[in-house]
Amino acid sequence: MKMHQRVAEAERICGHHFTNQQLIVSALTHPSAVEGRPVSASYERLEFLGDSVLGAIMATDLFERFPEMDEGELTQAKIALVSGRMLSSVADELGVGRLIVMGESELGTGARGMHSALENVYESIVGALYLDAGYEVTHDFVLSTLGPQVSASLAMKPISPKSRLQEVSQRDWHCGPEYKLLSEEGPAHDPTFTSAVLVEGRRIGRGTGSSKKSSESAAAVDALVRFGYADEGDFEGAATTN
Repeated sequence: MKMHQRVAEAERICGHHFTNQQLIVSALTHPSAVEGRPVSASYERLEFLGDSVLGAIMATDLFERFPEMDEGELTQAKIALVSGRMLSSVADELGVGRLIVMGESELGTGARGMHSALENVYESIVGALYLDAGYEVTHDFVLSTLGPQVSASLAMKPISPKSRLQEVSQRDWHCGPEYKLLSEEGPAHDPTFTSAVLVEGRRIGRGTGSSKKSSESAAAVDALVRFGYADEGDFEGAATTN
């Protein structure tokens, strides 16, 4: 698909004709496709802006829609709405995937690479819209695409990282993850455990914790983040990864 066709389709999805079309071109361009060119040629800077704009829009919507929710519930609901999993799913449903321009180095990453790209491009489109059309148009786009996913249930305790990794590994790799204790260090009253998580014998994540269980949870978070299934903040309270 030629770039002008990608732009036209993106404008249809956004419901906006871009005055500065370079913004939407950049929003659709993966960094691997423009290696050696200025950072503005890809979606990286727009993604940064879009992340903040998106967060503000959803925080305001949740605040107004659920006056009975406390700060913790609002925070959890917002985390769920702007998570990588949610954004990539919404972008996929919009048909954004076929519009993304990727370099050869990224084409072989398959579903996992596309998951991350979809999330990033959604945020980049939000950033591009904000710069070209202003807050109101951006607000309308976000609420028309992400708004249907808003519900009070998002404020509930999130799924555990190990359960989430089990779900995605069965779906995408057709087998479950295995956990392996790598080391136990420190005094008996204050030990540090390090665990790895493997799929088909290949290590996909590593984490540490004050117990074997927490180190496995940390390894699951590490794997989910590495492969684009989650963001760093999706599992607040999980053990530290490294």
